[in-house]
Amino acid sequence: MSRLRIYNDQNPSGIVDELTDHAAIAARLAEIGVRFEQWATPHALPPGASQEAVIAAYQADIDRLCSAEGYQAVDVVSLRPDHPQRAAFREKFLDEHTHSEDEVRFFVEGAGQFTLHVGHQVFEVLCEQGDLISVPDGTRHWFDMSESPYFVAIRLFTNPEGWVASFTGEPIATRFPRMPVHPSALQLLA
Repeated sequence: MSRLRIYNDQNPSGIVDELTDHAAIAARLAEIGVRFEQWATPHALPPGASQEAVIAAYQADIDRLCSAEGYQAVDVVSLRPDHPQRAAFREKFLDEHTHSEDEVRFFVEGAGQFTLHVGHQVFEVLCEQGDLISVPDGTRHWFDMSESPYFVAIRLFTNPEGWVASFTGEPIATRFPRMPVHPSALQLLA
């Protein structure tokens, strides 16, 4: 279940608000300029489906977003709990950073956690299968996939070079909860 937890940026142990209703999450995130949608995921993709197969399955939605927002590049990132470089991949995204373009992800399978630092609040967004999140350019944030990651996500970019981050150097991300291992990852490990 998708979830939004809101904290004061000075109190990582005190949840100010928690929402699990998708419409309520989308409305609250819209207040800070974040797009949060639920897409249907009717396509049964085989385990380990190629990037081309994943993109083809969601081509109509991708085309709609590219046309509306001017995205020029699309790719797929996929990680499983047994990936030999999972710790290095996780570490890459755990520090607070910004981008000069929106960060757009659609979760085809599995889950990941975006944490946004806006003003004096921290918004922890657990994204699951079917969730699309678009974090506006310049928004301070970090991403966690847990120590046993499992997700397949479509990424859309206006910059054809793909993911380019500018790290803030602030240690705030180290003070907030990390994403626990998600049930979908535990099923793969069983």
